[in-house]
Amino acid sequence: MNTTTTKGQRSCIACGTPAAKAGLLRIVRDPSGTVSFDGTGRAPGRGAYVCSAECFAAACKKKKLDRALKTTLGSDEYERIAADVATASREAN
Repeated sequence: MNTTTTKGQRSCIACGTPAAKAGLLRIVRDPSGTVSFDGTGRAPGRGAYVCSAECFAAACKKKKLDRALKTTLGSDEYERIAADVATASREAN
């Protein structure tokens, strides 16, 4: 039996594209309820992955980030996280 593993595979919440965990950007809701960008990919809490700043914007527009993190985000939180995601997206490319 020949099996292949997809260790570390995650899907973008906006477009659904599967990718290696290291190739995606992670947004996390920590146990205290604070939502932030996770540059390390290892912060504790509920995480959601996006593949680019454009997908982050699409996820915000359709409230997919709220559903994935099981919380409600305000516009100021979206803007704060969007700035971090945009910076990380530029650094990755």
